[in-house]
Amino acid sequence: MPAYGFAHLRSRRSHPDILDYLERIQATLDPFGGRFVIHGPPVDVVEGSWPGSMVLIEFPGLTEARAWYDSPAYRAILRLRTDHVEGDLLLIEGVGPGYDPAERAAKLRTEAG
Repeated sequence: MPAYGFAHLRSRRSHPDILDYLERIQATLDPFGGRFVIHGPPVDVVEGSWPGSMVLIEFPGLTEARAWYDSPAYRAILRLRTDHVEGDLLLIEGVGPGYDPAERAAKLRTEAG
């Protein structure tokens, strides 16, 4: 099942460290099968509000996503981002092929009683 690293970047300060981080991050992702799906373009907000931008990185699974985040290579560059960008990062498991939201609704109805 795929997993994702999702970052909501609320504010950024221009700094050379950010460029260093961007130049080095792909090498930290490669050993874990990570690839950028979304990388910070402005969003088209159609409901609610969304301050900032987002990043979405796909991994083969949650194990690989956690291993990437905890890897010495990523830990070595992490501060280059966190010292200059305010945001949140989540690691979350995706849904597999054939996912049916109606089945989830049925399960939730059963659990609700």
